[in-house]
This record gives sequence, structure tokens and C-alpha cells, in this order.
Amino acid sequence: MDRAPDIAGRAAGLLERAAERLRNPAPQREGLRFGVDLGTATIVLCVVDGEGEPVYWDFLPERAVRDGVVVDFRRAAQAVAQLRRRCEAALGVALESAAAAYPPGVPLADCQACRYVLEQAGIECRTLADEVSAAQALLGVSEGLIVDVGGGSTGVGRVRAGKLVSVSDRPGGGYHLDLILAGALGVSIEEAERCKRLEGHAHLNILRPGVERVAASIRQQSGDAGPHAVHLAGGALMLPGAAQVIEQYLGWPAVAYPQAHLVTPFGIALS
Repeated sequence: MDRAPDIAGRAAGLLERAAERLRNPAPQREGLRFGVDLGTATIVLCVVDGEGEPVYWDFLPERAVRDGVVVDFRRAAQAVAQLRRRCEAALGVALESAAAAYPPGVPLADCQACRYVLEQAGIECRTLADEVSAAQALLGVSEGLIVDVGGGSTGVGRVRAGKLVSVSDRPGGGYHLDLILAGALGVSIEEAERCKRLEGHAHLNILRPGVERVAASIRQQSGDAGPHAVHLAGGALMLPGAAQVIEQYLGWPAVAYPQAHLVTPFGIALS
């Protein structure tokens, strides 16, 4: 079995340190690496040092990307350029290159659009990785499943002996949970997202069918992976009780992480 508690403890410590670096750079370090996460709800820029320690991160709410596909190239590039300028001012260094990522299963042409967004923002794209591989770069799972629940889709990676042996992605993520909650409460999508983040436990019964739908997607994508730990990344399921719903549905142990929304963005920087 996977040493899930050891992995979770190490990753949790890194993520807690990362959360402290929001627009608050760590003392200058060597070997800086940058990553840009073009998410469905937010665009995030992260920085790590040569030892993989978090140095800085920043974000902008932006819906220029949908399910990993750039739907508004100009707005996405403008957001990345703004984040680049803020990062350079905060760190006092030039941001010349960065990694980017895409959901598994996105067509190659659409993946390249992520590269072009960075280039339009004045940044060389040093590598393109799929989001599940980026999450693994941070988590370092040895056996089991990595699940990246984003705004528009759920990606699943199967890990054996520390290596990803398969990755896949299906529609359905945090945005769909927001739709369920918005309809039930009669509020806007934006207000539903706020309620999900701040009052999620109070609304878990409403959201349970949507969370179970995510669990069903995990099962469909996992094949014969077996009852290894399910490591949950992404901000979509950052509500109390969601991991327990996943665990009950699958019958497999689920590992939730503090600051789970930072797993993939900082993993991109590490890639």
C-alpha cells in the first residue's frame, strides 16, 4: 500500500508554506522556476527555488479558459502579462520563461494555445505538462490515484512504483458543483462559489450528488487500479466532508490536502 500519511504530511507542509507566499515573496533564493496555471476560474503564477521551496505566487480571477481550452486569447494573455509584471516587481528579477499545463486529453492544437498565451505575454514556455503530471511533481505519490478536480473537468492519473502509468480526463468539476448550488439557493454562480468555499459543510447535502458524480468519474477513469489511496488535488473539492463522500462512494481511502488549490499550480512550476 501507498505510504499515504507520509506523503500527505510532507505535501501538506509544503502547501502551507506556499499559502504564506501569496504576493509575499520569500527571501531571495537561487535557481528560480516559474509556472503558469491557466485555470477555468483563475490564472495563477507560482515561483519555486532550486530546492523546490515556494517563493511567491499570485492570481487573477479570469474565465478566459474553459476546460483547458483558451476561449479568449487576448484576455488570457493580458492576465498573464499583468501577473508577470507584478511578479517581476515583487522579486526584482526578470521572468523570462515558465512552464504551463493542460488537462489530459485536450487536443494538441489546444495545448499549444497555452504556449502562445505565455509567448504573447512576453514569457517563453519552457515546457508543457499535463495537469495530473504536474500534481505528481509536487505530491510524489508512490502508489494509487492522483485526482485533479478543476473547474471544468476531473483528471485522473494512475501511479505505480512512483511513476504515472496512465492519465485521463473527463468533463465535470467545480463549475458543475457551483451550478447545482446556484440553482438550489437561487443565487449567482459567483455567489454559489463563495458559499461553497466558506459555507461548504452547510451545503454538503445539496452538493453530495455532484460530488458523487465526481467520484463516479474517478471510478470510470481508474480502471483496475485497485483500492489504493485517492489523492485529491484542485480547489473544486475544498469543502468539508467532500473527501469523506468520495471515500464512501469508492470504498477507497481518500487523502485531502490543505490548500489543495495550490497543488497543481506549484507542481507546474516544479515541472
